[in-house]
Amino acid sequence: MSQTIHPVDEVLPFGQMLAVGIQHVLVMYAGAIAVPLIIGAALKLPKDQVAFLISSDLFACGIVTLVQCIGVWKFGIRLPVIMGVSFAPVGPMVAMASSGAGLPAIFGATIAAGVFAIVIAPFFGRLMRFFPPIVTGTIILTIGMTLFPVAIYWAAGGRGAPHFGDPRNLMIAGIVLLAILLINKYLRGFIANISVLLGMAIGFAIALPLGLIDFSGIGRAAWFAPVRPFAFGMPTFDFAAIASLCLVMVVIMVESLGMFLALGDLAMRPVSRADATRGLRTDGLGTVIGGIFNTFPHSSFSQNIGLVGITGVKSRWVVAVSGVILMLLGLLPKLSNLIASIPVVVLGGAGIAMFGMVAATGVKILSKVDFESKNNLLIVAISLGVGVIPLTAPTFFGQMPAWAGPLTHSGITLTAVVAILLNALFNRGRPTDDVQREIAADMPLSLRQGDDNA
Repeated sequence: MSQTIHPVDEVLPFGQMLAVGIQHVLVMYAGAIAVPLIIGAALKLPKDQVAFLISSDLFACGIVTLVQCIGVWKFGIRLPVIMGVSFAPVGPMVAMASSGAGLPAIFGATIAAGVFAIVIAPFFGRLMRFFPPIVTGTIILTIGMTLFPVAIYWAAGGRGAPHFGDPRNLMIAGIVLLAILLINKYLRGFIANISVLLGMAIGFAIALPLGLIDFSGIGRAAWFAPVRPFAFGMPTFDFAAIASLCLVMVVIMVESLGMFLALGDLAMRPVSRADATRGLRTDGLGTVIGGIFNTFPHSSFSQNIGLVGITGVKSRWVVAVSGVILMLLGLLPKLSNLIASIPVVVLGGAGIAMFGMVAATGVKILSKVDFESKNNLLIVAISLGVGVIPLTAPTFFGQMPAWAGPLTHSGITLTAVVAILLNALFNRGRPTDDVQREIAADMPLSLRQGDDNA
């Protein structure tokens, strides 16, 4: 009798994997290239060096995505996780640039922080017991809420755009969103699985005659450009810079753990302690690889979780194809410039649907919680309230010391810390609800027994 293959391990026909893989790349592309653009501007680098940073970034993202999806030795969570450069360390890295530190010092701190993350990953794997449904659901709901402003700014034309909120921008974003909804309602199978890609293609076709697409960079870009390790010189290691990025890596790992749990729920493959440890190790490995290949700390990209929810395609091999595409984009500047020409208003329409799916997943997990208990209501209410502070009042913690920035600037991390502490206070020593007992009964044996062989 043939053994049923889990959807996460299913290998789809190549054409389907390619189409859905391209969707994942399009969703994460703007976020992936944003950090090199910001750091390049802070260092006042010439355009050709900024372009090389972007190519290096995409190439490293591809390598680490392959490791995370396929699994190599003790690295890789083996779920459909796409990796990219994290926004969390932007503040400390800009501060390094402002203080006169060059790229070798930033890359040196990146490599050291990645090694630090690899070493402490098993400790984070032991934190799984602190993430019952009431905590994970609240964190994942906050992830979705944190992403909403990104999609909304995109839909209006992009933060700081001269024509922000132009009716044309809103129209295109609305059409993309409507197309995604209609395709999901009236079509089935493979076409429904690529609804985001089709919606973005429709938006691109509408934006083209309206003059919203800039192809100027494509002609100047090279057809092929290798990505050389240590292209800006051998890394240097400064203790203060390393310490700041190590703190940031702790924040990244807290956020990644929440994302892994969300994705495990969507993919119907619960994340065990060993799984979580392998995934977090890969965040560290990706950061080391990033420092070697002229880029910055890596993390799992939360916006792609929503795409898994919308398409229903849970195969990790689809995202492995995305990793190959990212590597090619890093080596083929003309192709990466073509992808970069997609207007942010098109991404905005798709983002509203995808990021909403992340928030909805949090709501789904919270539906398992016993809300007859006032204590559970308080845990969710206060955790969400604290988590939206950076969104609603970015200067709320403006007088706090600089070292607290990675914590106070991340609504996801604030929610995680508060939810864990409140759950420990109100629910210590007993399950938060009956469903948690059921989950424990169905939990992988390695997690229930505390498998430390990850």
